[in-house]
Amino acid sequence: MTRKARAATVPPAPSMPDSAPAAALSRLALARLEVRNLATIRDLTLELRGGFSAFTGETGAGKSIIVDALGLLLGSRANTDLIRTGEDGLLVTGFWEGASGDEFSASRRVSAQGRGTARLDGEVVSVRELQEWAAARLTIHWQHSAVSLLTPANQRALLDRQVTDELGAYQTAYRAWTDARARLDALRTGERERARQLDLLTFQVREIAEVAPRPGEEEPLTAELTRLSNLETIALGAAGALDLLSDGETSAAGLIAEAVRALNAGAKYDETSAQLQQDLRGALDSVQAVVGELRGVAEDSAPDPEDLARTETRLAALGKLRAKYGPALEDVLTFQAEAERDLAALTRDEQDAGTLEAEVSRLEREARRAGEALDAARTRTAGPLATQLLNVIRELGMPHARLEFRLSPLPQPGPAGLSDVTLNFTANPGEDLGPLADVASGGELSRVMLAISTVLGADTPAVVFDEVDAGIGGAAALAVAEQLGRLARERQVLVVTHLAQIAARADHHYKVEKQVEGGRTVSRVRLLTPQERLEEIARMLSGNTSEAALTHARELLEGRPEPA
Repeated sequence: MTRKARAATVPPAPSMPDSAPAAALSRLALARLEVRNLATIRDLTLELRGGFSAFTGETGAGKSIIVDALGLLLGSRANTDLIRTGEDGLLVTGFWEGASGDEFSASRRVSAQGRGTARLDGEVVSVRELQEWAAARLTIHWQHSAVSLLTPANQRALLDRQVTDELGAYQTAYRAWTDARARLDALRTGERERARQLDLLTFQVREIAEVAPRPGEEEPLTAELTRLSNLETIALGAAGALDLLSDGETSAAGLIAEAVRALNAGAKYDETSAQLQQDLRGALDSVQAVVGELRGVAEDSAPDPEDLARTETRLAALGKLRAKYGPALEDVLTFQAEAERDLAALTRDEQDAGTLEAEVSRLEREARRAGEALDAARTRTAGPLATQLLNVIRELGMPHARLEFRLSPLPQPGPAGLSDVTLNFTANPGEDLGPLADVASGGELSRVMLAISTVLGADTPAVVFDEVDAGIGGAAALAVAEQLGRLARERQVLVVTHLAQIAARADHHYKVEKQVEGGRTVSRVRLLTPQERLEEIARMLSGNTSEAALTHARELLEGRPEPA
């Protein structure tokens, strides 16, 4: 397998039909994870496989560190507390294998000083770019993910994933309405402030326009003012140069002329002398030309008062503008352009005040129509989605569960629509439906979350569950294990679990262990052999590897369906 250089654009997430076999889909998933100096992990290279992988270990062994490492690739906050004690930084690198066998990598480095670097195939990118790239290939359901279901916004989002067109149309109409309403409110409540702003902007625009500054004009003006202010010194210098070149008893021009005459005789017989004589004549012409210009400079010993005053006045005007609107003339011109735009907007608002109220009413009607269309789409989606979720929830050991999405009208249109959405639920027969946040236990909430993950959330090649089995056991654990196994037929599934029933259902079983080496705690992760797996399942069931525990573990493993 060769690693290709990353192209200018991030390689897209490969896609395959949901019906594709696990063996093919595993090629699109996470192939290897390398972790350096993260918490109790010193140096870990973890080869991963397709299908269903379970991660188990003693309490406190650090099972969730693997999830923390993957979370860094998904843009989780890089807390320096994650860095192994005494180390300068941590590094996490994930390797994904593409459909054609190409390998893509994503990495995140965090230093002890809190600085970080994100890379895609070795190229430095922003953490946001890394997050977007990894999010197309990996989904993590954390221990707290189920708790997020308790918020109305997240319950509404379950429906809105199915009605994106209607939601987008409503949000566009709602923004247009609220923007116009805000302008109208400003017109109604800020007339005195608007008049003050009009006066101020009008003055500022006129003040700058009267000076009409040009970028870069100050430097030559400053140079000209310096010249005009020092004309006497300039003239004295020119007069001294004239004396040396031409006007003195012994001058450069006179000496050059004598040198030309001295070469007359020799030039008749020697080409070199003739050429040198010609060069001296050229030098004499150049000196005489400079002498002519120096006379003009020497005679101009007093500045023109009008020129001096005009230059000083212009520089003072420009300096005043810079002091008020600068610091540079370019900033003054930028301020002028912005002030002109604000002035035009205020003037337009004054002119539009009579018609803006009618426009607000029209836009409100459009927003309400779009909101009614959104509610209708949510209602159409709610029933089938609730049925899909309920079918899975009942398979997860809650045969009498009922679930529905309920839309409740809001007093006024809001950013997300005309109605609030509540997910109502009951797990027991004979009980009324109630808000999920009020009636679901922790274990029930975890299973609802798994159902949602199965129905809506398996849209990346790899899905990670961090102890989604919390609060369940017995038959419910077996049902959850079966559901995870079913999901693993279509996606690579990685599960951190404490339940033997779930670990026994996995295609691959990894164990997280803590050891003490050189006085330091070190966490390691390894793929278990069949015998080691049997012993680990026994430990999870009864805390020991007695013959009875091994027999129970063997029965549990033998009841595991063959991996797809």
